Amino acid sequence: MTPDPYLPHHGNDGYHAEHYDLELGYKVGPNRLTGRTVLTAVADRPLTRFSLDLGPFKVPRVTVDGRAATFSHRGGKLRVTPARPIADGATFTVEVRYVGNPRPVSSRWGDVGWDELTNGSLVASQPIGAPSWFPCNDHPSDKATYSITITADAPYAVLATGVLTSRRRSGSTRTWVYQRPEPTASYLVSVQIGQYEEITLAPGKLPQTAAVPGRLRRTAAHDLGRHGKIMKVLEGFFGPYPFGNYQLVVTDDDLDDPIEAQGMAIFGANHIDGKRTHERLVVHELAHQWFGNSLTIADWSHIWLNEGFATYAEWLWSESVGERTATSHAREWYAVVAAQPADIVIADPGVARLFDQRVYKRGALTLHALRTRTGDERFFALVRAWADRHRHGTVATEQFAALAGPDVADLLDAWLFRKPLPSLR
Repeated sequence: MTPDPYLPHHGNDGYHAEHYDLELGYKVGPNRLTGRTVLTAVADRPLTRFSLDLGPFKVPRVTVDGRAATFSHRGGKLRVTPARPIADGATFTVEVRYVGNPRPVSSRWGDVGWDELTNGSLVASQPIGAPSWFPCNDHPSDKATYSITITADAPYAVLATGVLTSRRRSGSTRTWVYQRPEPTASYLVSVQIGQYEEITLAPGKLPQTAAVPGRLRRTAAHDLGRHGKIMKVLEGFFGPYPFGNYQLVVTDDDLDDPIEAQGMAIFGANHIDGKRTHERLVVHELAHQWFGNSLTIADWSHIWLNEGFATYAEWLWSESVGERTATSHAREWYAVVAAQPADIVIADPGVARLFDQRVYKRGALTLHALRTRTGDERFFALVRAWADRHRHGTVATEQFAALAGPDVADLLDAWLFRKPLPSLR
C-alpha cells in the first residue's frame, strides 16, 4: 500500500485488511471504553513485524494467530512482532485488547474521532479519527468488512455502521450487533450513542430510518419527510443505492457540519428547524453513499471526487423538484469562486485545503461544465457507469478522466489540474 501523500503517518504497509470484528463495552458517564478487536488481514510481503494505528489506550495483550506477540505502543502506532514470521500472501489474525477513555484526535481540521456529547457520544472520523476508538489500518484505500458488537447502558440507543442483526438486554445493559458486509474504509466506520427514538423515513425493502431525540421527533419527521423521494431521485441519477440500509442520526447537541459514515449520516439538532432549511445537506450526505463510500478515493488528494459529486447532487435535487436549476446554482457559485484567488488545483488541493469550499464548489462546477459540453444523455450515462464499474472499490481522478473520454480531456484538465478558473461555457 502506497502511503497517503497528505497523511503519510496514517495507514500501514505490508498487509491489507479483510475483516474487523469489534467488541466494545462503553460507559457513558465516565466515558470508558473496553475493546477487543480481531483483524483478519493478508500479508502483501513476508512480515516479521507490522503496525496498526491506535490512540492512547492501555493495551494489555496482543496475539497473532492465537499466539502472544510482543508489541510497543507509542505515537499513535501499535507495533507488533508476531511469534512466527508471516509468509507472503498468508491470511493472519491479530487480536488486540485495549481499554481507556476515548478522545478525539487533534488535527488541523479540529478534533476528529470519538467525541462526547452532552448525553452520549458520537464518532466523526474523517479523515484520521478512526484510531481514536479501534486499532486499524487507517488508510482510505484499505477497505474491509465489519462486525460491530457494542454493550452500553440500557437507557441508551446504539447506532453503528451496518445492519442491526441482533439486540439483547442483560440487567442494566443492552448489547447491539451490526454487520457491514460491504468493503468499508476505516474513517467511514461509526458509532452513535444517545437517548434516541426511531422514525421510519420511507416504506419499502430498503430500510431508511432516523434516530432522533424525543423532543425533535415531530420536527425531524417533517424536515426529513421527503427522504424517500430524495433516495429515488438520486438512484435515478446514480444507479441503485449501494448498501443494505440507510440511517440518519440527529444528535441532541448542535454540530458545525453533518458527518458521513457508511450507510449513515449524522446531523446536529441545529440542522432540524421544521422548515427544511438544511434539506440540501440531507441530499449531500446521501449522495456520499455513492461517491465517497461505495466509491472511495485511493488517497486524500482525490477528495473532489467525493465532495464535487455530493455538491452537484444538491443542485440536481433542486432542479428535479422544480426549484432552482443546476445552471442557476452553477452561475451563483461560479461568481463566488471567481471572486476568490485562483490558487488551488482541485485535483490536488494539498493537505491544508483538503476541505476548502472551492474543492466542493469548483468540483461541482467541473461536473456541470462537463454536462454542458456532453449533453444530458451522455453525462448521466457516464455518471451511472462510474458508480457501477467501481462499486465498492477505490478510485482516482485519472480513472474518471479516462472513462469520460479523450474528447473532454481539455475540459477536465482546465477545471481540475489548472489554477485559473475556466469559463463556465
